[in-house]
Amino acid sequence: MIAASIQAADTPALSALFWWIIPSTALVGALLYALWVTRFQDKYENQTERSVGKFKKFQDSFKKPE
Repeated sequence: MIAASIQAADTPALSALFWWIIPSTALVGALLYALWVTRFQDKYENQTERSVGKFKKFQDSFKKPE
């Protein structure tokens, strides 16, 4: 079983196919991720600012009153 797959990987056509499929899949994945991030960016920025504000309030609660 393993020997058959090793022999198949030695063929130039299959090797070329792997060299095209892997980068193509990575490119499509990166484009989809970029599209997803730009589409929902405003929603997550708002949550991040809110989270940072809550953390700042949490830190301020430890300060001694003057």
